[in-house]
Amino acid sequence: MRTGIIGTGRIGSTLARILVAAGHQVVLANARGPRSLAPLLAELGPGAAAGRPVEAAGQADLLVLMVPFATVRGLLPPHVVQDKVLVDATNAFNGPGAAADPSGRGSSELVAEWYPGARVVKSLNTMYFETLAVAGTVPGRQPSERLAHFTAGDDAKAKEIVAGIITDLGFVPVDTGPLHSGGILQQPGGPLYNRPLTEAQALAWI
Repeated sequence: MRTGIIGTGRIGSTLARILVAAGHQVVLANARGPRSLAPLLAELGPGAAAGRPVEAAGQADLLVLMVPFATVRGLLPPHVVQDKVLVDATNAFNGPGAAADPSGRGSSELVAEWYPGARVVKSLNTMYFETLAVAGTVPGRQPSERLAHFTAGDDAKAKEIVAGIITDLGFVPVDTGPLHSGGILQQPGGPLYNRPLTEAQALAWI
């Protein structure tokens, strides 16, 4: 499976590194164009490629959005992600550190409205990039000590696919439920956001 990542800041670049290290192929895109990704591609090696956002979406089997939430709407033609697993790893803020309140709805529900043909899963948005970079490969860590990444969505098979990637990266997947309630748990202001938790700790919060 080839994973597309749109957004190559600290978190997007970190995800690309650990995916390639786990044996996955990635295709990357950002707002500055493929040439800006040459240093990262050189670091990642043959498991990585780059393109514009619409090209990355078209080439990927699964697509991860790691861009500012305000840029998600209109970022892609909806048909490009028709029937694809679309991981919403964005976080909605009104300002620095101020979580947005989309009228009681989860921000990922809005993403699902903007891309109605996609199989949207809320995931990979709760962990600080420095933790993401190393926590899945800590030597000697017992299974019960692995940190959790969360999945929320209304498509059970899509969540299974994302859970498989989470497992490949050395984390434990925890299903937080439907896109509405499960997504709200994960987004800024929710009890799972930016809080490194084991599976048992996460389930206690849920």
